[in-house]
Amino acid sequence: MESVSIWRRFDYVLFGVSVLLIIFGVLMIRSATLGAVDPDLANRVSDQILYASIGVVLVFVLAAVDYRLLGAMHVWLYLGLLGLLFLVPIIGVVGDAGARRWINLGILIQPSEIGKTIIIVTLGFWLSKRYDKMDKITTIIGSMLHISLPVGLIFTQPDLGTTIVFVVLWLTLIWAAGLRIRHIILFIVIAFSLSPIMWSQMQPYQRERITNFITTPSDADEETIGSRYNIRQASISIGVGGLVGTGYANGTQNVGRFLRVRHTDFIFSVIAEEFGFVGSTAVMVLIGIVILRILRGARLAIDPLGSMICYGVAAMIFFQSVVSIGMNIGLLPVTGLTLPFISSGGTALLSTLAGIGLAESVIVRRRRIT
Repeated sequence: MESVSIWRRFDYVLFGVSVLLIIFGVLMIRSATLGAVDPDLANRVSDQILYASIGVVLVFVLAAVDYRLLGAMHVWLYLGLLGLLFLVPIIGVVGDAGARRWINLGILIQPSEIGKTIIIVTLGFWLSKRYDKMDKITTIIGSMLHISLPVGLIFTQPDLGTTIVFVVLWLTLIWAAGLRIRHIILFIVIAFSLSPIMWSQMQPYQRERITNFITTPSDADEETIGSRYNIRQASISIGVGGLVGTGYANGTQNVGRFLRVRHTDFIFSVIAEEFGFVGSTAVMVLIGIVILRILRGARLAIDPLGSMICYGVAAMIFFQSVVSIGMNIGLLPVTGLTLPFISSGGTALLSTLAGIGLAESVIVRRRRIT
C-alpha cells in the first residue's frame, strides 16, 4: 500500500515537462548535427537518446529510494566522488582545449557532472544536522572545507564552469540552512583575496573569455576577434530568428556551419534561429516550470534534508540555464556550461535527471497538506 501511495504522490507534471524538454533537445541536436561527417557529431543523437533512456529509468529508481537513506550514506558517496575525481588526472580522457575531464568506463562519464548531485546530498545532509549552529563561523568554514577538495580537483582539470556551479550550490545550501548576514562580508573579503590566485591559475583561453566579455576589441585585433567568433555568430543567429524563426533545420547559421559547438554550448542560439523569440521563450518557460515544481517540493518537504536537496537541484538547473542562455545572448562570458535537458552531453543529462529523481524522492514523501 505504501508503494502505491508513493507513486500517487509522484509529480508527473515535473517529470512530463522534463521529458518534453529532453525530446525537444534531441530534435535540436539532430538539427545541429544534420549531415555531419565527423563520427563524434554524427552519433550525438543516438548517444543522447541512450543517456536519456538511462536517465529516465534513474529518475524512477531514485524516486523509489528514500532520500534519507542516501543521506545516511553521505560518507561513502563523498569518498566515491573524490575517488572518481582523483582518477581523472591518472586515467582521464583528454578533450577539447587540453581539458582532462572524462573517464572511459565503457562509456565516457564526467565525474564532475556526477559530483553535482552527490554534493547536493552530502553537503545537504551535513548542513541539515547543523541547523542550530549556523550562527557559528566554524559551521560555515566546515561547509567550505566540505566542498574545497572536490572543487580544487575540478578546477585543475581545468573546468571553470563546473567549479562555479559547485560554489553556487554551496552558497544556495548554506543560505537555505540559515546563513547569517554578517557572514556575507567575510565571503566577500575571501573572494577578493582569492581572486588573484584564481586568475593566475586559469588557462589562457579561460582568461581570454573573461577579458573578451569585459572589453571590446578593435577590428585590427585579429586574434581576439577569432576568439569572439562564436559570440558574434550566436548573436547573428538570434537576430536572424526574429519572432517565429526560420523553421526546423532551416537556420542559415546552423545549416551553414557558421555557428560552432552549436550542439552543446550554443544550442540556445540554434533554437532562437529556428523557432525565434516565441520558441526560445517557450523553452525558458518550460525550464521555469521544472524549477518551480522542485521549489514546491522544497516547501512541502518533511525534513531539512529534503528541503536542501530540492533547493540544491533547483539552483543547479536555474544557474546553468541562466549562464547558458546569458552567454548565448552576450550578457555573460562563455563558461562552457550546457543548457539543462537540451544540450548534447550524456553525463550532464544523467546528472540533471538524477537531480529530478532526487527531487521526486522528496516530493513523494512530502507532507500530506498540499
